Amino acid sequence: MSTDEDWEGRVAAAWALIDDHDEAQFVTLIDGLAAELPQGSPVAAFERACAFDSTGRPDLAEPLYREALAGELPGERRRRAVIQLASTVRNLGRPGESVDLLTAEQARGSDHLDEAVSCVLALALTDAGREREAVSVAVGALARHLPRYQRSMAAYAQVLVQPRS
Repeated sequence: MSTDEDWEGRVAAAWALIDDHDEAQFVTLIDGLAAELPQGSPVAAFERACAFDSTGRPDLAEPLYREALAGELPGERRRRAVIQLASTVRNLGRPGESVDLLTAEQARGSDHLDEAVSCVLALALTDAGREREAVSVAVGALARHLPRYQRSMAAYAQVLVQPRS
């Protein structure tokens, strides 16, 4: 079985009620839904990774994110997997790898998840000791959403990462 509207709806409903379950129950719920998909499904690996990540088990999530991405994860889930993998490796103490993943993701294109990429990148840069770059990324992402001062804030974001003279 591949994903269909019914399956996607049941997954969305499970995620909407995550706080109604303890961690083990939630992982079991998502695992059951993922088991409905064919063996080796990248979508199943992704959903399992998300469940582990959301219940405080990044060590178990990481290999599943990598499996999902290796299996050509379709649609928006691919970009979410990169963002979440980058967050996971940052949380596991590898901020440089997180920065690399997110920098590559930024180069792939733009969509409605750009600010999520920027937020995790700013955190990773901070953990990597690159605080000025982190603030630049965060201010640049916020600048687009301000009711005024967009140009000024975008320029300030750039100044933060320019070499000092």
